Amino acid sequence: MKKVSICEFKRHLSSLVAEAAGGESILITKHKNPLAKLSAADRDHLIVGSRVGKVTLKPVLKRGSKGRYLAVLLEDRYGAGSR
Repeated sequence: MKKVSICEFKRHLSSLVAEAAGGESILITKHKNPLAKLSAADRDHLIVGSRVGKVTLKPVLKRGSKGRYLAVLLEDRYGAGSR
């Protein structure tokens, strides 16, 4: 098992994740105390649908709302008379 400090983990995140995906277990430490363990995902619990990467999201609004949508959101969040 490979041990890396949290600082080193932040600097080399992509390569360490790639190593973990390849089967390496990585122990992340802070001040030489174990914090977390990074390892490959269990493929039995990974669910990927047949449409993954093929679906495109469509915009909710066809045209701009000229600020009305934002006003409704702000009213919902802060109440009617707080603007």
